[in-house]
Amino acid sequence: MARVLKMDELIESELMHDFETSLSDIGQEPGAGAYSMSDVLALPIFQPDDCSLPLEGETEQPPFRYVMCAATSPAVKLHDETLTYLNQGQSYEIRLLDNRKVGDMTEISGKFVRSIIRVVFHDRRLQYTQHQQLEGWKWNRPGDRLLDLDIPLSVGIIDTRTNPSQLHAVEFLWDPAKRTSAFIKVHCISTEFTPRKHGGEKGVPFRIQVDTFKQNENGEYTDHLHSASCQIKVFKPKGADRKQKNDREKMEKRTPHEKEKYQPSYDTTILTEMRLEPRSTCSPWPSTPTAYVNNSPSPAPTFTSPWQSTCSVPDSISSSPNHQGYGVSQASGEQIQPSATTQETQQWLIKNRFSSYARLFSDFSGADLLKLTKEDLVQICGAADGIRLYNSLRSTLDRPRLTIYVCQEQPKSTPSQGQQQAAGSGGESSLGIPYIYHAIYLEEMVASEVARKLALVFNIPFHKINQVYRQGPTGIHILVSDQMVQNFQNESCFLFSTLKAENGDGIHLCLK
Repeated sequence: MARVLKMDELIESELMHDFETSLSDIGQEPGAGAYSMSDVLALPIFQPDDCSLPLEGETEQPPFRYVMCAATSPAVKLHDETLTYLNQGQSYEIRLLDNRKVGDMTEISGKFVRSIIRVVFHDRRLQYTQHQQLEGWKWNRPGDRLLDLDIPLSVGIIDTRTNPSQLHAVEFLWDPAKRTSAFIKVHCISTEFTPRKHGGEKGVPFRIQVDTFKQNENGEYTDHLHSASCQIKVFKPKGADRKQKNDREKMEKRTPHEKEKYQPSYDTTILTEMRLEPRSTCSPWPSTPTAYVNNSPSPAPTFTSPWQSTCSVPDSISSSPNHQGYGVSQASGEQIQPSATTQETQQWLIKNRFSSYARLFSDFSGADLLKLTKEDLVQICGAADGIRLYNSLRSTLDRPRLTIYVCQEQPKSTPSQGQQQAAGSGGESSLGIPYIYHAIYLEEMVASEVARKLALVFNIPFHKINQVYRQGPTGIHILVSDQMVQNFQNESCFLFSTLKAENGDGIHLCLK
């Protein structure tokens, strides 16, 4: 009992010492008289813990969460990104969840949003050559898609869209206020993009990426809201199950100390939010050349994209930086011309999946855009999209849209119809002189381009050319229009002669 009392006295003495020390911190000595209670309350021991204060670098809560119902691998180290194994052709659910706080993004309340789900490469090396990689896969697997929706299983979507030229992406509308699940099937396997077929373990990783957009003031779904992705590997049927089992067995053989270095396996995979950085691993979201447009008061939007519509499932869903345009073949085949206005340049960027850069190039004409070097575009758009835009522009410059062969008719030579036909086949003039033809490459299918190229090749002052005619039946002169040029057959052969203009000022060119 005496020992207990002694311990109490010791503790009381230490407490008194601590209290006296605290009083000295505010400039008071014990027994010196009254002291301010506010000064006492200001002591550190009465302040709230730092953990109760908001963290300075605390991130905002993302508006949406995407959860894929597939287990993560247990053989991933603690600070590495999760890895999920999928079976080729098997349906996997992706749940799209509304994660907004009360009062956040009220502008989308009661409205649909647009999401694109796509499969992209994880490795930066393959991202740079994604278009070539996908074209090679398409060549080896004609008629197949890399990514599909399992529409009967999906819930909560409308207006699902797939594009025959975009085999790795699908898109749809959904209401964040309702339950939404997209069931996807991945048909490519990781080993299809490796130089040698080593098996699933040596295959390249992919990413499942989800990008969500809201309507802008014009009713188009182009305003980006959120992007998230996760890393996956795809195996032949049942291969993912075997790989998951093998990883689990390897982990069970490790010591408890070694197991602490690895993540546990989770039943579901949460897609990680992607920040909008210019040099991010994956493009934050795909360019959007087409858009959903809702011009009617009806709650269900109308989609005006030329994508192929696969279905419209009320209260049901479906589930995806290189690329060709999303448009129909005629639109995707259009190429930007040096003479394109700023408005036409904007339309070209949108049709060719560069709409995210349309505002950046809002003051650029076709000639301005074509003058940019590869280094310029990589610096402006980032490596992946910069190289893709450069290749799209180079395809415009490198490939003429039409080639014709033209020979200037010799003076004092009036070939008959039969001689003209021989000339069209590479014959000789009536004087025995062989016809020498020049190749004319047209970048634009317009009559003015024909006149300009003829003037350039045959050293004719362009300002002196009034009209270009084509000799028709019975020798009549038909004005060459843009529509006529568009109907020229590629590699057609023409003789042309010069005619003095009626007013004596300038000349006409006549194609025969």
